[in-house]
Amino acid sequence: MMDWTDRHCRYFHRLLAPSALLYTEMVTTGAVLHGDQERLLGFNEEEHPLALQLGGSDPADLARCARIAQARGYNEVNLNVGCPSDRVQRGRFGACLMLEPLLVRDCLAAMRDAVDIPVTIKTRLGVDDHYSYEYFSDFVGSVCQSGCGIVIVHARKAWLSGLSPKENRDVPELRYDWVSRLKEEQAELTIVLNGGIRTLADALGELEQFDGIMLGRAAYNTPWLLAELQAALFGQGGVSGREDAVEEMTRYISRQVAAGVPVKNISRHVLGLFQGLPGAKRWRRFISENAHRDNTDDQLLLKAMDHMRAQLCTQVTIDSALVQGGTLE
Repeated sequence: MMDWTDRHCRYFHRLLAPSALLYTEMVTTGAVLHGDQERLLGFNEEEHPLALQLGGSDPADLARCARIAQARGYNEVNLNVGCPSDRVQRGRFGACLMLEPLLVRDCLAAMRDAVDIPVTIKTRLGVDDHYSYEYFSDFVGSVCQSGCGIVIVHARKAWLSGLSPKENRDVPELRYDWVSRLKEEQAELTIVLNGGIRTLADALGELEQFDGIMLGRAAYNTPWLLAELQAALFGQGGVSGREDAVEEMTRYISRQVAAGVPVKNISRHVLGLFQGLPGAKRWRRFISENAHRDNTDDQLLLKAMDHMRAQLCTQVTIDSALVQGGTLE
């Protein structure tokens, strides 16, 4: 997710789910070929297995970027043809490429010819008025003539105009039935479902019929879901609890601060760690209000946890006093 799943976010998510395949933000081919590759493509070794997601529409450029990804140690390279933002459309990549299946086929073929690591695609069900099961199925069939056998499907259509990127994630209806039918009809493909999966029960239920699931906003906003999935699918392997995650991230922040990274660049990714628990709002507020005040405060998360605990202890003391005083029945 652009501007969200940077290397610091991925390090945090890896602590929670050692067995998950992590994806980078979508990076354009132009940025990779002409920008600061270390800033754009650098990662922590602990992040493996890791996929680079690319945005582009020129087969030669995508092939060059795929080679760069392999040389830098990525485990997979993914072509995004699902993002509907205006910026993406102006660059002729993302969801608008669903209107050009033969070009997408050629892009994937060029990438596959360039590298030995897996080349995958992330797509939608359709765009604008090009929206029917037949269109979706034909699109997947055409692009997979490239030899690409792993398809990640965000189970909604995309509107190229009239809806914001945020609205495009929520407004178009989910059609899991289309993705299920595709799996039945093109059983040779590995089909990964994306979109609308918010809980452990959602995830485990969909894994009964699909080869995998991809989590986006749910993993970011409620990251402990990743730890729950790790335990349910692979047994324990990540951090033992949320407090352990805070301590591990504090050690990581200390190393990054020593390298010149501002604390706020990292702390923003852990705001949802206590989501759904008492004190979560206090945790988020403390980090949000204090992260920008001292770029070198590598103890910020521990302070936020102490701040959260203090409120909970106060609440318990008050409630206990009320009961003992006979105020509560």
